Amino acid sequence: MLTGIGIDIVDIDRIAEVAKKWGDPFLHKVFTPAEIAYCSSKPAPMQHFAVRFAAKEAFAKAIATGWDSEFRWHDVEIDNNRAGKPELILHGSLQRKYHQSRIHLSLSHTHASAAAMVTLESAE
Repeated sequence: MLTGIGIDIVDIDRIAEVAKKWGDPFLHKVFTPAEIAYCSSKPAPMQHFAVRFAAKEAFAKAIATGWDSEFRWHDVEIDNNRAGKPELILHGSLQRKYHQSRIHLSLSHTHASAAAMVTLESAE
């Protein structure tokens, strides 16, 4: 059964401006070391940072808790499986709470915008 849905779209230039203004402290606050390494290895890293930012926001919308103490940026990580498909990996209290949920993630970006959609499905 579908238990949550979230979608988010961000301007890549907005993420680039924030990253330029705040530098590494911003990146390390929002992204895990693995995400930073992955995005930084790409020819257009801000597209990859932006789409991961959108995915984290979409997940927050899907769980419908808002920005309360339950949500922590590093507890939501986006990784790619061996086939290249992006997957959302949870850590900490979010992993404990949603470990039985099936999480579906879709990412998309152009040169200007990045979008993500997350759906949660109960294991039943």
